[in-house]
Amino acid sequence: MYTAHPDRYADMPYRRTGRSGLKLPALSLGLWHNFGPGRAAETQRAILRRAFDLGVTHFDLANNYGPPPGAAETALGEALRTDFARYRDELVISTKAGYLMWPGPYGEWGSRKYLLSSLDQSLTRMGVDYVDIFYSHRFDPETPLEETMGALHSAVQQGKALYVGVSNYSAEQTREAARILGELGTPLLINQPRYSMLDRRPEDEGLMDALDELQVGSIAYSPLEQGLLTARYLDGIPEDSRAASDSPFLNTDALTEELVGRLRTLNEIAASRGQTLAQMALSWVLRGGRLTSALVGASSPEQLTDSVTAIRNLDFSDDELSRIEAVVKQ
Repeated sequence: MYTAHPDRYADMPYRRTGRSGLKLPALSLGLWHNFGPGRAAETQRAILRRAFDLGVTHFDLANNYGPPPGAAETALGEALRTDFARYRDELVISTKAGYLMWPGPYGEWGSRKYLLSSLDQSLTRMGVDYVDIFYSHRFDPETPLEETMGALHSAVQQGKALYVGVSNYSAEQTREAARILGELGTPLLINQPRYSMLDRRPEDEGLMDALDELQVGSIAYSPLEQGLLTARYLDGIPEDSRAASDSPFLNTDALTEELVGRLRTLNEIAASRGQTLAQMALSWVLRGGRLTSALVGASSPEQLTDSVTAIRNLDFSDDELSRIEAVVKQ
């Protein structure tokens, strides 16, 4: 039987989410592509155990994570039954609905029918009575936002979610979502945008400013840019890498000679800080405490441990930040 490490809360910093009472670990575990039948069940369980032992108390999912869709939630459900049942109240479990999950007109986007049906299915797959955070995974341009936010509010009223969030919402969409939810009496807890050293849209398009003003939390996905901000591609494209596969999220066309040169320079800056490129990239998004948490994936317990080491050095000198900016904005 798994017994969690007694010092699991000793090192991980926890940050308050907006103006709520909920704190999230600086690094959270995303169960995206590494949880499902394509990975050894023991490896998946070992990653989850290592995460919790390191103070990573937040496991982030979506209904369509796998592959196949739903597999990640099923995998977590099995781990909850075998390893984490007695630790449920120490865990923050989040899931989302918005992207295609099943055929027909009710299997995606932001209708009340889809969101609440999807949440029921997610709870069944995970074997839990509630999730801590339920997200609208993307803005639906054809459904009134009042309906989408009303569905999130209903999930809380029904006791199936403790908090609600949005993902892939712009600054304007987030402001309106927060207004509607505020009127309903269910505050918007958090926004989950894509954000990294190479993707500054949350800053450039005003989302981070809006979240500060609204006192809403933030958690970044893809802070390592699908593996680009690691040492994996500094000397070519490995045959077993995501870029070499048929992944729709990263392909060989993205890895230009110019980009690889910039990555090598960033790697040199990381080395001067005593970090790997991946660790520096995680430290960078967490710098200054503006972001509540950053999501990391892992294909092994060792990879996760390496990522969590980033929390040991979250401070940057002005010179380091200037050097990073000079590289990124070439």
